[in-house]
Amino acid sequence: MRKPYFRTEAGQPDPLRYKVKRRVRFEEVDPLQIVWHGRYPSYFEDARVALCEKFGIGYLTLYNNGILAPIKKMHIDYHLPLKFQDEFEIDALLHWSEAARINMEFVITHNGDIASSGYTVQLMLDYDQNLFMLKPHFYKDFCDRWKAGEFE
Repeated sequence: MRKPYFRTEAGQPDPLRYKVKRRVRFEEVDPLQIVWHGRYPSYFEDARVALCEKFGIGYLTLYNNGILAPIKKMHIDYHLPLKFQDEFEIDALLHWSEAARINMEFVITHNGDIASSGYTVQLMLDYDQNLFMLKPHFYKDFCDRWKAGEFE
């Protein structure tokens, strides 16, 4: 069993989730026909973009609301290798945070087995790259709707 990447506190809403299906392409494998370890962040990004777009907090939406969201931290655990032409799923989970940050967890599975898991933490900056200490208005409104149960 995997250890959770983020703590859950009482009263927090459940994580928001979205799954993306992919197939390993030839350009993503090394000469041994396994996915090169440096490709996994792009798999995470595929799922992050899809989840954020689904819930209305995509990169451009954040940007248009005065928010930059660079990645501060990334962690990847490799469990089983993916190989050329494997079909796999990337499960993205957005975890609740009281801070002005985006905590995302990722689980990549192939045939029901965990191939990789990991997480990213994104901070929120204004256009001048000043760190938001509190959630910016747009993101706070999103979080209020999340906590009120408006998202499935």
